[in-house]
Amino acid sequence: MDPNAEEPAPIVYIGQHESQREISVNSQLLGDAQSLGYDLLTAPITTTHFQSRVLAILADYVKLISESPLPDALPLPNISPLTPKDTDLSPEDSNSALIAVASSWIDLGSKDPLIAHISRQVFNAEVAYAAFVGISSILVQGPVQGSDVAQYSRAILEALSLGPYVQLHIVLPMTGELEMEGFDGEHLSELARKQYVVEEDEDDDGEPEPFGSWETWDTIRSVCSYSNKLTVALEVPRQLPFASIQSRWYSESIRLLLFPRTSFLRNAKGYPVLSKPHQQLFTRFLRLRFPPWLLLVDVDSIKPMEEAASGGAPLEPTPAESANSAEPQDPVSHLRYIRHLQQTQPSRPPMERFGQGYQDYIQSPLQPLTDNLESITYEVFEKDPVKYEWYERAVAAVLKDLRKKLGEQHEIVVAVVGAGRGPLVTRSLRASKSTGIPIRCCAVEKNPNAHVLIQRRNATDPLWNGQVLIYKSDMRAWPGPTVNGNVRQVDILVSELLGSFADNELSPECLDGVQHVLHPDHGINIPQSYSAHLTPIATPKLYSDLLTRPADDLWETPAVVMLHQYDDLCTIANASGERVPDVKEAWSFHHPIAPAILTHAFVRAGGASDAGGWTGGDGKNEHNVRSCKVSFKAQDRGVCHGLAGYFETVLYAPEDGSKKVELSTNPVMMKAKSEDMISWFPIFFPLKKPIFIPDEAEIEVSMWRQTDDRKVWYEWFVEVFAQGTKGKRMKVGGSELHSSKKNGCLM
Repeated sequence: MDPNAEEPAPIVYIGQHESQREISVNSQLLGDAQSLGYDLLTAPITTTHFQSRVLAILADYVKLISESPLPDALPLPNISPLTPKDTDLSPEDSNSALIAVASSWIDLGSKDPLIAHISRQVFNAEVAYAAFVGISSILVQGPVQGSDVAQYSRAILEALSLGPYVQLHIVLPMTGELEMEGFDGEHLSELARKQYVVEEDEDDDGEPEPFGSWETWDTIRSVCSYSNKLTVALEVPRQLPFASIQSRWYSESIRLLLFPRTSFLRNAKGYPVLSKPHQQLFTRFLRLRFPPWLLLVDVDSIKPMEEAASGGAPLEPTPAESANSAEPQDPVSHLRYIRHLQQTQPSRPPMERFGQGYQDYIQSPLQPLTDNLESITYEVFEKDPVKYEWYERAVAAVLKDLRKKLGEQHEIVVAVVGAGRGPLVTRSLRASKSTGIPIRCCAVEKNPNAHVLIQRRNATDPLWNGQVLIYKSDMRAWPGPTVNGNVRQVDILVSELLGSFADNELSPECLDGVQHVLHPDHGINIPQSYSAHLTPIATPKLYSDLLTRPADDLWETPAVVMLHQYDDLCTIANASGERVPDVKEAWSFHHPIAPAILTHAFVRAGGASDAGGWTGGDGKNEHNVRSCKVSFKAQDRGVCHGLAGYFETVLYAPEDGSKKVELSTNPVMMKAKSEDMISWFPIFFPLKKPIFIPDEAEIEVSMWRQTDDRKVWYEWFVEVFAQGTKGKRMKVGGSELHSSKKNGCLM
């Protein structure tokens, strides 16, 4: 995809929900809603008749046990199956545009076994019937205050098995309590028997726990094993919580965003609008690969067309509506405004546009040493608007420095190793032309198919002009260029061997192997150095995705992913006071490396040096082993699903001390070093089992880059520590040791 092409407006499905829908939902009402511009409509699964019947059964049972001498000997009551009076729904082709609403008056997590038993029967009957009539999406009220969340979660898990296509959307607030209108009537939680009612704590200050709602969700989805049939219907409140809570919810599986009337303000003309922070949140969610549906809650009540024509009782106004007497009489003013936002979304950054369709999509890293890449793979990366421009700058800077050092009589030899389809050759030739410094350019490529292409390019491209020396060879076996019958050493060695974690595509091993052609005194590598960086993240989406895949070794394989729907667990304040991810360096490599190290490696390869028990090889690549142990501080509680990996590289640091030419995928440094670069997605190191992170906990990550002379692999291990009693540091969680040795990068 061309990152500069004009992009269409995002697709947004918008529905309407009434907490107390007074008329039955049928195909006619749905058609009326769609003619107004809605895509979806909610419909209660059961009627008030069903509720009355259940309450009567409960009342009869309570009376029975109160009069019985042996109340514990009585079986719990059963709710008989639904009758035609209990539900208005029936199988219809139009049901695909309906979201069923489970009864909000039940208490699945009640501590009273009687109330919990009745609630589960009601809930299961409703879910099963909705599935029967062909409605797969079901809106379910979250646990009521004081409920047992684990018990509630167990009931949700049971309901997920009631239909193969059932999708349960749990209604939760971002924090605190829901603002949308609750159930108007008798709630089963109010009928719990006294012995099961827990008295409120007098010391409770009444302030909601900021992450309490998220913690409830974490319990529900954990009990349900991260089922992909379970998502959140998140209410967007009038006053948005602080950024870290918004970011946490953004990383979760959100299928529905609920906008109650209280979310909206009124502009000068009386029309409903959202505040700037709400608009930014809206935009953020719309940029997901699969944006959530939107539900407008208790706004612009939908009535049959003939009833709407005769008018009806208005809804109770919100404070914003009451303060504005110029409220327009538009039956779909809220919907019209949301559609306006949809059509006027700001353009996405180039990286997001380039990666459209790849957000949070797990891919295996490339193995260019063992696999010959296809032309389309080369083509995708050649579209990067930054990388090759920066490479050209680096080559130009090196040419200027070498000209000063070597004089005009020295012919500078530039070798592009791993030339692919030749973009770095072109950039090297452009640098030569722009600086006026002539070069002898070589292109080395092992891929026989790409070799054909660059030969043709050498013959037809006016810039190449048939002067590029082309070699079909693995760079490590290349003896060097032959110029005028003599083997010459190379002055500038240019490569693009970096992977998402810097060294994961074996750039160190490749550049070690070709260093023998580089002039030992003044030869320059581009890049000169690169470093791997990492940070712990929460990414339920990727974890859930891996759970659905059959191969166990996926948990042991780093994946290339365009990370999008995730949350950085550890942040720090930058110079401007803004919270940014705490991304730390794991290790680095520099080129060319000291000749003594290569000499020692050569001796090890020949078997002349005892490796002291080195296993899996002779130790010739031992100098490229790396390890690290880095520590992070989490401000807020969360769940760690893995590690995000990035890289930084210095293409060239000019000898006069002027600004370095650098590339970076590190989100903290990318804007300053190589903004809008699209060639690399981050790497993700997953954890088999998520680790809960308490508030103010310390996360320690141990990582190793290992080799056995045939392959290179990574190992990673995560530990969590908290401050215990008397200020002592204690371990509260940890992962197992993960190893990608089975799927390591072959040398």
